[in-house]
Amino acid sequence: MENSFSIKVNENLDFQLSKDDIEKLDILKTSKKDFHLLYGSKSFHIEVVSTDFNNRSYVLRVNGMEYHTSIENKLDKLIDAMGFASNGTKNITSIEAPMPGLILDISVKAGQEVAEDDQLLILEAMKMENIISSPRAGVIKEISVKKGEAVDKKQILLTFE
Repeated sequence: MENSFSIKVNENLDFQLSKDDIEKLDILKTSKKDFHLLYGSKSFHIEVVSTDFNNRSYVLRVNGMEYHTSIENKLDKLIDAMGFASNGTKNITSIEAPMPGLILDISVKAGQEVAEDDQLLILEAMKMENIISSPRAGVIKEISVKKGEAVDKKQILLTFE
């Protein structure tokens, strides 16, 4: 399902639809916010009650019953899995080493308040200095490494409160 969509309905039902599945639907737009759908031998009247296009969420009324839906495509899933979702940085609780290397410098202390993009530490890897910056504002809870320490990929470097 290369061109697939994940549709969540009322936060408890999940549907996977491919582009082909959607193209096979017998659906007719009857007005600006109304649609008529034939599925199998059943007829459905669909009214778009409200839309939040940026968040891909919609409220639909199907044959008089209201449903809250959200749609995710392959790119949305990939962005979320990589931790780049627009609200994903607020949920980050720790920083891991992106690659094996050597800690050259630590710019913060436990209990210190940091802003987004503040320098946290410098990691030397493959003879290059990599500045690790804060992905969010917060308070440093614990620093798990020391200056001069060798670290492995995915090793926790520090945590946020």
